[in-house]
Amino acid sequence: MTTERPPFYAHSDDRSDLEGEALAGKVLRYIRYSTLIDTSGLSVMALGRMVVLSGTVSCEAEIGCVEDAAASVIGVHLIENRLEVLTH
Repeated sequence: MTTERPPFYAHSDDRSDLEGEALAGKVLRYIRYSTLIDTSGLSVMALGRMVVLSGTVSCEAEIGCVEDAAASVIGVHLIENRLEVLTH
């Protein structure tokens, strides 16, 4: 029986040993938890402890907000930010 992670950030996420897919999921949950940003256009990938942010946000300020949130996650050592502002 496998335990599925809840879609929200919880104290059980405060582990520094996560890498890859587990770390990417943790980062995305934290971005959703700590920002008021629509994350439907975001993608988070982790290679070891390096996190790659990609996708679109609605304004330039959200790019920095998402990057700051991702950088504050325990276990993240480096961030590559490929986020772009969605043009209408």
